[in-house]
Amino acid sequence: MTEDPEQLLDNVTTHSRPSDLRITDLRIATLVGVPFRSTIIRIDTNQGIPGFGEVRDGASKTFALLLKARLLGENPCNIDKLFRKVKQFGHHARQAGGVCGVEMALMDLAGKAYGVPAYALAGGKFRDRVLCYADTPRSPDPTVLGERLLARRKRGYQFLKCDVGIDLLWDVPGALIAPPGARESRATMHPFTGIQVTEKGAEHLAAHVSTVRDIVGYDIPLAVDHFGHIGVNSCLRVGHALEPFTLAWLEDMVPWQLTEQWRELTTQLNTPTCTGEDIYLAENFRPLLEREAIRVAHPDPATSGGILETKKIGDLAEEHGVAMALHMAGTPIATLASVHIAAATNNFLALEHHAADIPFWSDLVTGLPNPLVEDDGHIAVPDKPGLGFDDINEELFREHLDPADTTFFADSSTWDGELLRDRLWS
Repeated sequence: MTEDPEQLLDNVTTHSRPSDLRITDLRIATLVGVPFRSTIIRIDTNQGIPGFGEVRDGASKTFALLLKARLLGENPCNIDKLFRKVKQFGHHARQAGGVCGVEMALMDLAGKAYGVPAYALAGGKFRDRVLCYADTPRSPDPTVLGERLLARRKRGYQFLKCDVGIDLLWDVPGALIAPPGARESRATMHPFTGIQVTEKGAEHLAAHVSTVRDIVGYDIPLAVDHFGHIGVNSCLRVGHALEPFTLAWLEDMVPWQLTEQWRELTTQLNTPTCTGEDIYLAENFRPLLEREAIRVAHPDPATSGGILETKKIGDLAEEHGVAMALHMAGTPIATLASVHIAAATNNFLALEHHAADIPFWSDLVTGLPNPLVEDDGHIAVPDKPGLGFDDINEELFREHLDPADTTFFADSSTWDGELLRDRLWS
């Protein structure tokens, strides 16, 4: 007996019709404590499959919602076309969050439509497992910090990071020289604060790291971040003081925009230099790489442009003999986007994990190994379509909605009619 073709269609997935796929909606939910505040994007389609992305931690949901009208009716499989359409609405740091989150969601959708993982859309994979480096809460007591890092190591993490900066020096007599009000300022760029680290201050930081190294060991990579808003001369003083501890890198010592100051640091210090978490698009990494101003490129995919653009950054860095690590402080959704980038990038080094102390973090999504970070500090690259997870954990999402914004993928039709006179030329 021959079945009716229409009945046959009722029994098969329509996800295999990518040419007919269209975006019908974009909605958001904002979570807190995951590890920070993150807005999750859900893009809906006419074939009933959703795509998920994530706005960078701490960024406004508006950066995503204003893109909705520019996406409705489009085929999400046209990732490059749509990225070029919306990328003018991104900028550096958290202002790029909407564009990057949308790109992740498009990659998730396209992968589901074609039945392939996101890394396949990025050119295939170089590795099956991705090394994570564990960030660790700071402490003014180096013994406490060392024990926290050692606990990470005992859990299986094989690459560590901690904060060592001038917050440790403010109450140490003779460690800092600073103009009035400099301690309270958070909006003054490093070269303009007037804060200087003295030799005594540099020695204090060196003693702090020495204690940490003695506890955690010298046979494991240890990166250092959050030095504070100090000028390049103080960065050099601190950097030289920390050289005996063979750190993996010195991160964000000065703003990324200051290419020549980065070149000065990189030329004069023996420890690798690292920056990039606030840089939007591959083209803006080019000055640092062409001037040989950094040793580790460090994009955050929730700022740098999403999956395909960050892959371009890695390839550009490789041309200049520079490794790429990935900054990340998000949910498993943005983390999985980063895992696909890491899998598809030859010169990848390590992916940040900022949620090692959040017991429910892996439960936010379903259909993956739990915990997501395995007991040797790696994440297995998923082979399922798109970003690789089955669905979000709706109950857990609702438990962690931002108390100031408890809408759960609520109607966003007020953004459907956003003005679209976006052309940048006459």
